[in-house]
Amino acid sequence: MILKGKEILLGVTGGIAAYKSVLLLRKLTKAGANVNVIMTENAKQFVGPLTFQTLSGNPVTSDLFTLFKSKEIGHVALADRADLLVIAPATANIIGKIANGIGDDFLSTMVMATRVPVLFAPSMNVNMFHSPIVQENIKKLKQHGYYFIDPEEGELACKVEGKGKLADVDDILEEICILLSQKDFKGKRILITAGPTIEDIDPVRYISNNSSGKMGYALAKTAIRRGADVLLISGPTSLKPPYKSKFIKVRSAQEMYEAVMDNFKYFDIIIKSAAVADYKPAKKGEQKIKKTDNDIYLKLTKNKDILKELGKKKENRLIVGFAAETQDILENAKQKLIEKNIDLMVVNDVSKKDIAFKSDYNQCTLIFRNGNILELPKAKKEEVADDILDAIKSII
Repeated sequence: MILKGKEILLGVTGGIAAYKSVLLLRKLTKAGANVNVIMTENAKQFVGPLTFQTLSGNPVTSDLFTLFKSKEIGHVALADRADLLVIAPATANIIGKIANGIGDDFLSTMVMATRVPVLFAPSMNVNMFHSPIVQENIKKLKQHGYYFIDPEEGELACKVEGKGKLADVDDILEEICILLSQKDFKGKRILITAGPTIEDIDPVRYISNNSSGKMGYALAKTAIRRGADVLLISGPTSLKPPYKSKFIKVRSAQEMYEAVMDNFKYFDIIIKSAAVADYKPAKKGEQKIKKTDNDIYLKLTKNKDILKELGKKKENRLIVGFAAETQDILENAKQKLIEKNIDLMVVNDVSKKDIAFKSDYNQCTLIFRNGNILELPKAKKEEVADDILDAIKSII
């Protein structure tokens, strides 16, 4: 939703990573942005303009003397209409030209004419990237308010290992979302838990639940976009840690308890969205329990209630809990809110198969400490995360 209707300028320069700009363009347009692509002459040696024109639905520009819509000065007109300009890949050449005020082609001239955020995604040989001149140019541009996303380490096109690969396209997309988001949580520190926990029976078997972690990860991503400093403590999931989050990976409820208790005192807001196992095997088998003809009985013992412990120590912190229910949903959630001394309860009816566990969608009811209730419509989890943060904002 952040990118829907946004005007994005995508500058493509002459590096081997230019082919990845095609994927970035695809993701930007899929997210609802209108993208105009500006290519340097050298970029055309790597990817043809027709590819970008087909995917963007807009003419590709490279000639400095092109008139926009046949009457407006191109590099000025596009700059005036943009919400953001991203240059990916950004070569040492384009970085050097901009840093030293040189505008000798459409892209470099347009950067001089724009007043919107400009994001550079460098990509080059490792020795070029670490050269004092390039680093000085990057430092100079940052001091003037330009944004950078660092390249990654790995095998480069020149077969050398090192830092110089274009940043992951999803990370570039996320940096764009961050730059275009409101920063109403700037200065706030938020601890979020996510995912399931795993309670081992023996070295082979375990008890767990259906949590995918998607809701907690969406909350972390959205909070970062809105300016918060986020620590995500997560049980085992298949998800990549959100861009720019601090991340602690845990396995069991006890490990999550220890991680939360070690860190919560440094945070203003705690969001407990993890589906922590209530019980664990009383004794873990040191070896695999062998199958026999007889039934076996598993004795379970209670795990520590992390949310309840936080409620005892909350002081002036705001605490948000999640309740996964299948019956008497509101009554159970209200009781938990009171018993655990928290400020906001997010309730999921997990008996519905099209939301909550493993789904990309969710539909929640928010119960506030003052008794107010807010029903959220079914939506993608990132949108639900925004709604939850809006609710938190209303009571901090």
